[in-house]
Amino acid sequence: MSFYEVIETVGKVIDGIGVAVIAVGAILAGVVTIRKMAGRSGDAYRYFREQLGRSILLGLEFLVAADIIRTVALTPTWQSVVVLAGIVLIRTFLSFSLEVEISGRWPWQQRSKPSDDVVTQRD
Repeated sequence: MSFYEVIETVGKVIDGIGVAVIAVGAILAGVVTIRKMAGRSGDAYRYFREQLGRSILLGLEFLVAADIIRTVALTPTWQSVVVLAGIVLIRTFLSFSLEVEISGRWPWQQRSKPSDDVVTQRD
């Protein structure tokens, strides 16, 4: 097996992992959401969106990694690098958008401390 075949196989495996993460995450989120709806516990829709978003984010990370491996190791031409840059930009935008949807803040913003959320009362 040549170097290029190994790299292509590694890229395909990582692509497969990314797709599997998204698919399995969506199925698990759906199953848990259906159980929540049947038990009438909590906000099922919000839970489903958060879990599905997390699955997509993790899957996108694997897909970007596979693209980087294949582009850098196999075909490092200017055209392939530009195409990779476009793919990474689009996926990064999607990742940021999903993060804002899930957590309500940008990825670089710190989470608020529990003490900041609580309003103290004066005597």
